[in-house]
Amino acid sequence: MSDSQCFCTILRETTRRLTAIYDETLVDVGVNLAQFNLLQRLERSGPLGITELAGITDLNRTTISRNVKVIERKGLVALEAGEDRRESVVLLTKSGREILTRGLPLWEKAQSIVEAKLGRAGADKLRNTLRTL
Repeated sequence: MSDSQCFCTILRETTRRLTAIYDETLVDVGVNLAQFNLLQRLERSGPLGITELAGITDLNRTTISRNVKVIERKGLVALEAGEDRRESVVLLTKSGREILTRGLPLWEKAQSIVEAKLGRAGADKLRNTLRTL
């Protein structure tokens, strides 16, 4: 079987190209798509433990911890001890909320770029197809 027929290969290559579009549009606010996504998740859910955040993002705990450290150094989130002192709780800071406010129009621009490439019907079809996985 050639790589061009492998679902995983096609998705991984496409994901890299899509991520680049979002990262390029978000560069002016100083975060990449992964960081922006974490900030969005925290805004929607409120403070979360690292394990909970890993669960809702479908990433492993080590990856989330590493990504949280990066946005913590940027002052976009803060870590506090949770009820169970063995796990930290991640909180969105004022600076993190400001990045979300400034970044949302940029994220919407990236959405528009992708939708323009696919067409509205193609974008809707892709979303629905990917949700089945």
